[in-house]
Amino acid sequence: MILNNNDKIALVVCSNGKNIEDKDRLEKLESILVEMGLVPIFTKYIYRDRFGRGVKAQVRAEELMSFYKNKEIKVIFDISGGDIANEILDYLDYDAIKRNYKPFFGYSDLTTVLNALGSQTNEINYLYQILNIIESKEIRTSFENTFMKNEQTLFDVKWKFIQGSSVEGEVIGGNIRCFLKLSGTRYFPKMENKVLFIEGLGTSIEGLATHLSQLKQIGVFDKISGLLIGTFTKIEKEFSIEGLFKLVQDYIPSSLPVAKTQEIGHAKNSKALKIGEKIQIKNELIV
Repeated sequence: MILNNNDKIALVVCSNGKNIEDKDRLEKLESILVEMGLVPIFTKYIYRDRFGRGVKAQVRAEELMSFYKNKEIKVIFDISGGDIANEILDYLDYDAIKRNYKPFFGYSDLTTVLNALGSQTNEINYLYQILNIIESKEIRTSFENTFMKNEQTLFDVKWKFIQGSSVEGEVIGGNIRCFLKLSGTRYFPKMENKVLFIEGLGTSIEGLATHLSQLKQIGVFDKISGLLIGTFTKIEKEFSIEGLFKLVQDYIPSSLPVAKTQEIGHAKNSKALKIGEKIQIKNELIV
């Protein structure tokens, strides 16, 4: 995927509305994108109201659909996160999205949207937060090199196997807490021969245990072909990667390949992951 000068990109808020205090950061984002030669088009529904709420789910969904149907929009970036992205899923027209496919980017709570789009359209979308480009020149350069110069900077992820030595399949997942919101719904991906990616920001050891237990109880670990682990920010401040994996081991088959990366998660310099892409990882390289 490549963006060109004067391409229009949509910036949407499908999850929690932004705080008015975020206005300066969003203006900085707009300025940086314009400097790159892009034309950012912001949703009309960015901020929470005085009661701390954003617009209703149906309105957020209609706004997203309008960007899909707008032929001038090349890519859609979600700039939100939080808790309520899954509210919009029942209001999306997946046939229209497939007919008007364009890449959708989001992370954290947008895991629900990314995986629903994948299960309903079979198209590739992206686990990534564009707001991170305001944090440093280095992060901005990585974004620009990837999307304006067609390099693979943001997709060049280093993996280290901690069980097994290779994995192959279609990538699903994202934030583990948010991914499990889809469990029991028609949006939950089929698990057979998929590669599940998981990460977390505020997830505690107990929280991870309950999420892993649920995944085990619904049969996920018996169906997937591999497990990819991103960063678990809170846990990794207290425990080593070995300690983290020791917990994971209690829930997965010993034959399941597992690879770890420190480059995808909630960190500001996080790289991107293609949800819905078929990948093969071997010897710490993506082929």
